[in-house]
Amino acid sequence: MFNILTLNKISDCGTSLFDKDNYIVSDSSDSPDGIMVRSASMHDMEPPSSLLAIARAGAGVNNIPLDKCSAAGIVVFNTPGANANAVKELVIAGLLISSRRVISAVDWAKTLKGKGDEVAKLVEKGKSQFAGPEIKGKALGVIGLGAIGVLVANAAKRLGMEVYGYDPYLSVKAAWGVSSSIHHSSSLEQIYEKCDYITVHVPLTPETKCMLNADAFAMMPEGVRILNFSRAELVNGDDMLAALADGKVAAYVVDFPTDDMLGVENVIAIPHLGASTPESEDNCAEMAAHELIEYLEYGNIINSVNFPTVEVPRTTDTRLCVLHRNIPNMLSRISGLVSATGANIESMANRSKNDYAYTILDVVGDVSDDCIEKIQDIDGVIRVRKIR
Repeated sequence: MFNILTLNKISDCGTSLFDKDNYIVSDSSDSPDGIMVRSASMHDMEPPSSLLAIARAGAGVNNIPLDKCSAAGIVVFNTPGANANAVKELVIAGLLISSRRVISAVDWAKTLKGKGDEVAKLVEKGKSQFAGPEIKGKALGVIGLGAIGVLVANAAKRLGMEVYGYDPYLSVKAAWGVSSSIHHSSSLEQIYEKCDYITVHVPLTPETKCMLNADAFAMMPEGVRILNFSRAELVNGDDMLAALADGKVAAYVVDFPTDDMLGVENVIAIPHLGASTPESEDNCAEMAAHELIEYLEYGNIINSVNFPTVEVPRTTDTRLCVLHRNIPNMLSRISGLVSATGANIESMANRSKNDYAYTILDVVGDVSDDCIEKIQDIDGVIRVRKIR
């Protein structure tokens, strides 16, 4: 029996996938095997020794202490692409409202309440202050062509924009999805110099923190419009405020409001609505549940952010799953201990990801607890599981 702890309300579309005969799903468990989480911060949480995996029902994992989890052999999953369409739709809305000044216009129209028969005349007189350009024919730069960036680029192209994409780490899967009419940019400078609109879809890392700053703004055309539906920290707040004040940036649309951006003219601060659709929450919950089931029951790792993807069909009654450091001679030491018991290794899969690796062995014959303990004692081994 596996215990699944939910730290946020998770859609029933996900939690209902757990077989009630094998799983207990609740929002209170002292010894969970798996955790499902959305936005709740886990940085101050001490993970119990029972915890094998965490599934984040969403793409970003900034609320999860990855280093601590990796060292403890806790596999962390996210759900890439599950909320991509929801975010894409809001980005397209952001393009439109940043151009046509819709938010400011609607707020102004509310001030006409009580003017009676004068309203129509006042509307016609005052509407010119909210005029803005159409997006058709304008250049959009998409920084980051992951699941969301690809959808945004393709949708903007269909709306008549000239779209430039930049992603030095473009995956083969993403490349297949990008329209052939999207211009490939080999550098950020090309995006900054050519584009009237720029939307950023990259994870927050030490390299990307404050990537949109005074130096970047200096390369952009006057009146550029910037959209940030990834993380607030990708933009240097002080530099953005200065660029807005002098007109370099005509509008900044951000889905991660911070105190310094609230109430600032030409800032459209959206309260993190990118993935806030029932469809997105259902999709994320379903994918997160599938990831936990595959790992807990079969040892397969799919969409992990801290350990490599290893997904192989089960070929024997006994499967050994070993999380370990990515260091030399690890495979020979593990397989040697298993072979010494007289068991036969029918198949073995191994992959690495940065400092960590994962090995699956399908074994014919009994693997004793003593053998498991010896594998666990190998320097560099983090966690060993036997699945039967």
